[in-house]
Amino acid sequence: QVQLVESGGGLVQAGGSLRLSCAASGRTFSSYTMGWFRQAPGKEREFVAAVRWSGGNTYYADSVKGRFTISRDNAKNTVYLQMNSLKPEDTAVYYCAAGLGIASVIDPALYLYWGQGTQVTVSS
Repeated sequence: QVQLVESGGGLVQAGGSLRLSCAASGRTFSSYTMGWFRQAPGKEREFVAAVRWSGGNTYYADSVKGRFTISRDNAKNTVYLQMNSLKPEDTAVYYCAAGLGIASVIDPALYLYWGQGTQVTVSS
């Protein structure tokens, strides 16, 4: 069992930055692929970024590539999402997720555990 708690969301102007954190419980955190997803009002949940257990393989949605960076600290059981050059279209609730043996990191159905989400609002 893994419990995930996100933090770091908030209101920021376009062009600004935020860093989201996701703290995980459980001694097997380092075994999990960790992902960030987001969901805007009236839209489906979409993939943002993911990192494999070792931290050596990262994946990004095209819409955030070059602006967002995912990283993990297995010693702290925490995964981060550094978000730079934020745009109004990045406004959404951001969710952290964990899964094992995920073949397709962009598929939310393959993740076992989810956090409660943190709101990110980017004003124009």
